[in-house]
Amino acid sequence: MNFLLMTVLVAFRVLGRHRMRSALTMLGIIIGVGAVIAMVSIGEGAKAAVQAQIASFGTNVIVILPGAMTVSGVRTGHGGAVTLTVADIEELKKIPAVTEVGWARRDAMQVVHEKKNWFTTINGVSPGYLIIRGWSIVSGDFFTQTESDSAAKVVLLGNTIVKNLFEPGEDPVGATIRIKNIPFKVVGALDAKGYDTRGADQDDVVFIPFTTAERKIMGTKFLGSIGAGFLSAESPEQMSQIVEEVKRILRQRHKLRPAQDDDFTVRNQIDIAKVQEGTSESMTLLLLAVASISLLVGGIGIM
Repeated sequence: MNFLLMTVLVAFRVLGRHRMRSALTMLGIIIGVGAVIAMVSIGEGAKAAVQAQIASFGTNVIVILPGAMTVSGVRTGHGGAVTLTVADIEELKKIPAVTEVGWARRDAMQVVHEKKNWFTTINGVSPGYLIIRGWSIVSGDFFTQTESDSAAKVVLLGNTIVKNLFEPGEDPVGATIRIKNIPFKVVGALDAKGYDTRGADQDDVVFIPFTTAERKIMGTKFLGSIGAGFLSAESPEQMSQIVEEVKRILRQRHKLRPAQDDDFTVRNQIDIAKVQEGTSESMTLLLLAVASISLLVGGIGIM
């Protein structure tokens, strides 16, 4: 007992003689331990956030984007040319493992309700798009295939739009909003999805039938051209096989020669998840490096 007490007293005397070194040592250890705790918390939190956001995108989703193409020797960027159509996506529904197809195009516009207005993204979509993306309704209903085919002036509102155009607790279903001074009837209010992994508000969105967008709101130089196509696979295991089949069919439909690059881009949900998880792992490794350096500095101070 006396030996232990003597050891403690000697330790305090040494600390007292080297106050600056002791303070720096303690600071290094505190920062190191704190960094380790932060590393674990942020790493686990990031993984959970990524998984939640990937889930909010839909289940077993494959995205097809109009890609680059060469025109008169000039290579255009993504979206620089019309290389994807409704007919392309409808053809992909014939792939056995594909359960649903959808398509969309979008533009930024102002929406108005009475004296309130909001600048947002207007999405012209097929009914299948809403199913694939896993959107759900809190009030009203989705627009029907008949409304889509007839280019009806009906609209679905995201949660952020409802909050900014209507009073708290007010049901927007049945109300009329205006897009480019054209009246649209609100047929449904969407359940909230929150922010995606890039920090974008997924609820700051308006959906109208694709045909309505094409004929009455956005216009088009090429009838049936789309901004993106979407497929839903039966299972994650079949996604890679579907991607290869999609590439084969689209190259054949677009009459691309073997030496030509794809004029479209195919991405699947698994690849997107891997990229996001890689980002969170990089953050974890960075914090681990900070923690290691801090603990090393503290250890050197003790020696």
